[in-house]
Amino acid sequence: MSSTAIRTEGLSKLYPLGEVERYRTLRDTLARAVTSPWTFFKRHQAQTFWALESVNLQVRHGEVVGLIGRNGAGKTTLLKILSRITKPTRGWAEIYGRVGSLLEIGTGFHPELSGRDNIYLSGAILGMSKQEIARNFDEIVAFSELEKFLEMQVKHYSSGMYVRLAFAVAAHLEPEILLVDEALAVGDIKFQKKCLGKMGDVAKAGRTVVLVSHQMNQIRRLCTRAVWMDGGSVRKDGNSGEVLAAYETAMFASDLTASGSRKRAARAKFLQWAIEPAAEVERHKLTTAGEFRVVFTLEVTKPVRNALHGIALYNAERQLIWGWAVPGLTLEAGVHTFTHKFPALPLRPGSYQWQVTLYDDNELHDSWDCNPEMVIDTEPHQHYLDEWNGILNIPASFSHAAGDRHLIRSEPRAVKPE
Repeated sequence: MSSTAIRTEGLSKLYPLGEVERYRTLRDTLARAVTSPWTFFKRHQAQTFWALESVNLQVRHGEVVGLIGRNGAGKTTLLKILSRITKPTRGWAEIYGRVGSLLEIGTGFHPELSGRDNIYLSGAILGMSKQEIARNFDEIVAFSELEKFLEMQVKHYSSGMYVRLAFAVAAHLEPEILLVDEALAVGDIKFQKKCLGKMGDVAKAGRTVVLVSHQMNQIRRLCTRAVWMDGGSVRKDGNSGEVLAAYETAMFASDLTASGSRKRAARAKFLQWAIEPAAEVERHKLTTAGEFRVVFTLEVTKPVRNALHGIALYNAERQLIWGWAVPGLTLEAGVHTFTHKFPALPLRPGSYQWQVTLYDDNELHDSWDCNPEMVIDTEPHQHYLDEWNGILNIPASFSHAAGDRHLIRSEPRAVKPE
């Protein structure tokens, strides 16, 4: 069996843009073309846009890939083509394996049929036999938690109920490739967590998962690889930590006030920085939750007396995370190494930037927003929904015990009559 699950080559999709005139007669259309041909053809040529343009992608069996990007970047269009819902305008895609997809709420459901009947209908659309559906029926119903509503027509279901049933069918009928498009945004928090666990189980079973989500922590928890789509094309493809960090930096960059250009160094200039210990190709990536060092290299052209070295750490939103200053330094001409040792840096995964400065008697010699930025790619220990995340990434543990042995009791005291 080939190791490739999904392969696309030059995949492109052209859509019409603007008003579609469905009710204009042929005579009216020809008359407009004859009386004002330039306006007619120019207008119709402009009413198209490329939702996808020359997308080349290869996904191996067993990979869990996250698709990220702004709304309109082409993520849903790509999944629709892979699910055979729509055809590409150019290029081609190959799928090696049975596909289960959850793209739009209730896709494949018949509103007049009951939940029970739609389980069989949706399963059949996914290519499952009646016996296979029956074998998994009880698990599907239990997972969806819709036992009481199984005989109700799905047109009376809420959007959350649609998602429950649709995800339960898609995930339990053992697809070799599971395509999921932001479906978890509708369900309640408890069910979202349940779905994340199920997708994790599917991934651990060696099946292929392609997930679209605007929740970055969902991508971090589930995906080893991320593909950043922008304007219908692939902008960055690789390790999920690095791709997500680059994406988050780009998203916040437009909201930040540009800092002034770097001051021209008179006596000293910072040249480079690195994390130690780290592999040569990962000198700017933090992958450990334990002790590490950050090393800055400074070139001094003229001796500096009574210098003050400042260091600060900012996140992608340019919020100050930490700052420190070291006064009273004497630096002779030459190359110097400044080393900062940290027992740990429990920050949530993402992109960060060091800023280092050197002063002498209140005169600024150099201020450097270090490039490249630092990528923290440690295991996430946070809520799976971004809106409940903070700055810290603390590996806390949880335990549960029945009873009230930690409850502080106060015994009632008898009140003596006066």
